Amino acid sequence: MLGRGGWSDRNAMGNDMKKLNAVLALGLSVLTVAAQAGGLDDIRKAGVLKIGTEGTYAPFTYHNASGELTGFDVELGQAIAKRLGVKAQFVEGKWDGLIAGLDVKRYDVVINEVAITDARRQKYDFSEPYIVSKAVLIVRDDNREIKRFEDLKGRKSANTLTSNFGKLAQRYGAEVVPTQGFNESVALLESGRVETTINDSLSFLDFKKKQPASRLKVAATEANGDASGVLLRKGNPELKAAIDKALASIKADGSYLKLSHKYFGADVSR
Repeated sequence: MLGRGGWSDRNAMGNDMKKLNAVLALGLSVLTVAAQAGGLDDIRKAGVLKIGTEGTYAPFTYHNASGELTGFDVELGQAIAKRLGVKAQFVEGKWDGLIAGLDVKRYDVVINEVAITDARRQKYDFSEPYIVSKAVLIVRDDNREIKRFEDLKGRKSANTLTSNFGKLAQRYGAEVVPTQGFNESVALLESGRVETTINDSLSFLDFKKKQPASRLKVAATEANGDASGVLLRKGNPELKAAIDKALASIKADGSYLKLSHKYFGADVSR
């Protein structure tokens, strides 16, 4: 038995549940709209693609002698924005907080050599890869003994100890001479204090582009590399598709190859 007023109480409860469901639905729709803010339609309405970048990482994103922001990633970002029908607006920030800036919507995307990893894919979306970096074994051009990574056993290799390159050198049995980065590693190699360094293929291409007379060469290259892509917040499939289409167009019409040779003297897409 429902007792007196049972039906009216049940109807009242039903009405309350309908109101609650409506409120919840409204809340979810608001959250959905918020999540999609900064999507393709919003970007086109604003006429601007906001791009997060460091501005201190040559040759990808840096300031030239005139103070102008430039670099491979900067020009690529401008080319992407152009194909979206908008202008590129760069927002600079330190690497440590660069990706977090995407979370708080300081910008729409990050273009800053962000490697595509499984861990990052759990929280963010990536465009199709636009550049690939590989580990290369660098030696002086008169070295005839080191031809492959397996030849490193017992050799001195200049590397940052905590880097993946340093760990790779140790794995092949090299004696790692610790450095603070690429420039110091190369300097030790050129002076003859070490026999090799394992380092980033893109960094070496940039080095050779700027110093073509250098007597350093690549003895071996790892088969697999690390790809980087444009980083986006999840929930913007239209924006991702548009950026992928723009990248495909940039590669198809020769713009990418021209840009690649400008900064690296080689095709760095694979």
